[in-house]
Amino acid sequence: MASTPTPGCEFGWQAHDFDLPGVDGKRQTLASARGPKGLLVMFICNHCPYVKAVLDRIVRDALALKALGIGSIAIMSNDPADYPEDSWDHMVQVAKTMNFPFPYVIDETQEIAQAYDAVCTPDFFGFNSALKLQYRGRLDESRKETAPEDVRRDLFEAMRQVALTGKGPKEQVPSIGCSIKWRE
Repeated sequence: MASTPTPGCEFGWQAHDFDLPGVDGKRQTLASARGPKGLLVMFICNHCPYVKAVLDRIVRDALALKALGIGSIAIMSNDPADYPEDSWDHMVQVAKTMNFPFPYVIDETQEIAQAYDAVCTPDFFGFNSALKLQYRGRLDESRKETAPEDVRRDLFEAMRQVALTGKGPKEQVPSIGCSIKWRE
């Protein structure tokens, strides 16, 4: 499991549409996931220690962002053939156990991960109300271990700024995580 950092934010990059099945039995699209002030697209999975270290914080921040008008969606693009913990049944279980306040969908063909140029889990893409990219950085200082409670909430603060101004911060620290598990 290679530790992979995300590239920098390409400000103004337009969000790609998608139509993916969710663990709630509904299909989710860009339009259904977005909020009036923007959208947070997260590429996550179930097995990655980087994701496991921050999953409760992702839920916390998604709830807080929802109150600010930012919608959220989590996309699982890994190939579960080699990582059984990333299977559909485990996705359903994790979403239920963690009480996800956002749709959790599977990208079986990996076309959406490729369209977004997702490189790792977690990989965060923060869009404004026009669905133009304004943030591609980390959640906070956590890595494979959860950072202390009092660290700066980079993702939340950036997306709060996006909700208020439509623009993300110029200074962004890349996220880091396990590489996307691409199909052969």
